[in-house]
Amino acid sequence: MSSVTQESLKTELDMFGIDCDNEDVLDKMVEQCICNRVKVDEMVLEWVAYSTTKNGLKLTMQTLEQFEHEILSKRNKSKQSFKREETHNRTRDIHTLQDLIKAEEEEENLLDSYSTPAKGSQKRALTTPEHPHSKRSVALLSSPGLLLSPASFSPSVTPSQKYSQRSAKGEVMVSFGAVQGTRWAGRKTPGAGVQVELLEGPEDSLCSSYKYMFQRLRDVRNVLTEKIEELGEGLRSHFSIEEFSPVSLPAQDVITVLGQVCCDSNGKLNAQSVLLEAGPEQGGQQVPVDLSELKEYSLFPGQVVMMEGMNTTGRKLVASKLYEGVPLPFYTPGVKMEMDEAAEPMNVLVACGPYTPSDGLTFDPLIDLINVIVKDRPDVCLLLGPFVDSKHEQIEKAQVTETFEAIFSRCIESIVDGTNSVGCRLVFVPSQRDIHHHFIYPQPPFTLPNLSKEQAQRITLVPDPCTLLIDGVTFGVTSTDILFHMGAEEISCGTGSERFSRILKHMLTQRSYYPLYPPVEDVNMDYEKFQSYGQMPLTPDILIIPSELRYFIKDVVGCVCVNPGRLTKGQVGGTYGRLLIQRPAPSEDGTRQIPCSAAQVVKI
Repeated sequence: MSSVTQESLKTELDMFGIDCDNEDVLDKMVEQCICNRVKVDEMVLEWVAYSTTKNGLKLTMQTLEQFEHEILSKRNKSKQSFKREETHNRTRDIHTLQDLIKAEEEEENLLDSYSTPAKGSQKRALTTPEHPHSKRSVALLSSPGLLLSPASFSPSVTPSQKYSQRSAKGEVMVSFGAVQGTRWAGRKTPGAGVQVELLEGPEDSLCSSYKYMFQRLRDVRNVLTEKIEELGEGLRSHFSIEEFSPVSLPAQDVITVLGQVCCDSNGKLNAQSVLLEAGPEQGGQQVPVDLSELKEYSLFPGQVVMMEGMNTTGRKLVASKLYEGVPLPFYTPGVKMEMDEAAEPMNVLVACGPYTPSDGLTFDPLIDLINVIVKDRPDVCLLLGPFVDSKHEQIEKAQVTETFEAIFSRCIESIVDGTNSVGCRLVFVPSQRDIHHHFIYPQPPFTLPNLSKEQAQRITLVPDPCTLLIDGVTFGVTSTDILFHMGAEEISCGTGSERFSRILKHMLTQRSYYPLYPPVEDVNMDYEKFQSYGQMPLTPDILIIPSELRYFIKDVVGCVCVNPGRLTKGQVGGTYGRLLIQRPAPSEDGTRQIPCSAAQVVKI
């Protein structure tokens, strides 16, 4: 399973003469391999057998979904039933019982070895955070030494050979905007005069830890109801709808209904399992939706939509029209900026953890990133977690000689000290994979009590998610992999648009950093805090949304969306992003200009 990559899949497909250059299709197959625990060769053999029975079916996103529904899901069910039968009929002694317990633990933790939650993670049981025993590990020895010294993290650590031998160092993978001749450097004095602050101010932002795991189902219901009503009011006023009809009331005419998309079972949403759940004002009922008359649609669980259609019996809505959501307006500064202040562009570097390769706790990628910062001298560095990754094998097994908090402190100290000569502003964003930090969403910011006054002036600690205002430009930031989570749940037909763009547009029109409901198992959601701190107060100029999925830079409804990738991908080096921000002068006709003049994703 560790060798499930686009390249390995393409190699196996080539053996059978199947050409596939579509990265989305290959990403989908990688996803299916991981979620269904199928090896690459087995996956391709299954597909060849399936496509042959279908008279040479072509390899597309639609046929892959059909293949998963008809073959892979049944394959998993048969495996589970066989295991149950075998377990029931076997006589156990003390040794076989121990083997059984160990096997069950390995099966439960199989998906945890991957960096993001699997597509098939649909059970959504109310569970406690993963591996609590690891978080309770204490220090064995506090070994002094150099910052980020390999021996200080593990007594037997060796530098990653694959990382040190990586190719294409510094190669530009993706470009956006007017890149030719661009000077990727900050201002003459990086960070000088750059204002970095939370858009809504400290009093209206999540600035400290809070108690969680005490929410009631009634409170969750109230939050979801208010979301339906708020988004519904925006849709109603934008499309000039007089009123919404109850979803389950029989009507012989075309009606307009409002509700939240959900699935009729505990599995993945598909075209036959879509339900529309109305808010209390529209009756609060659920009704199945027939999508056959819609020429195009894109839906996911938790999406608030407005539909037109017929519901003659009150038991099924035959949808004939689906209204797209409306994004919030962009930021407009209250006081006009002086032109001479905006003349010099600002360079922003964006990187997301993990900052170590998977085969060792050496922070070589982070050291290389610090060298890049010293060389390029950006004005602002947005650094997203995980800094001490809970998914790392040595962290899971507690094969370290320090507390996780101590490792994190020295990691941050190295970043601060290593970039001191540059003087750039540092913004630290936590991740739910940071093992030493709170396992909750929204996630409070880190606490760094040992900072000096000079260091504190350069550093901004923010929650996940957050909306930042950097020199008059708004940045929406989240370290949670919502792209992967929604990509595994979203269904679409006839849109003609690319998957990433659809998901990003959903986020902007649903006005939320995490619009998926229910969330995946790995996201421990506090809905009352989410209502206050997980919504977008406006449409950001720049949206930073790192993911395990392929890096990109896209303009979606005027918002520049950046997935910088992760600094490490397994045992090899990953990517980071850099953006050139030029605050545009106000135009005479009042049209908005995108403040991101150029951007790139670069190999570390």
